[in-house]
Amino acid sequence: MKFLLDAQLPKKISEFLNWKGYDSIHTLDLPDKNRTKDTKINDISIEQSRIVISKDLDFVESLLVSDKPYKLIYIAVGNVSNKELLEIFGKNIEKIVKCIENARLIEITKSKIIVKN
Repeated sequence: MKFLLDAQLPKKISEFLNWKGYDSIHTLDLPDKNRTKDTKINDISIEQSRIVISKDLDFVESLLVSDKPYKLIYIAVGNVSNKELLEIFGKNIEKIVKCIENARLIEITKSKIIVKN
């Protein structure tokens, strides 16, 4: 399973996913780094079958309207520290992976994972 993390998320989540055995890149790994446009992220996602992980609602709208990105994990936890966000991933990674295997869109909140489609 391959992931692409958007700029508003800490690179440590990408590093955690790699440590867990997944193929994960962060926008900081791309040529334009955190200035990478959403359209480019969507293109990479489609070309490489990468699941985008983002807090940006624009990706949800793009998925619903134009069927891009490939798949999306939408983070809707509000303002939490990077440490708290990493803890959410650490505690739920198996469930997150299982949910996104069978869906195009999931939403992660502080207390639950919601399969959207």
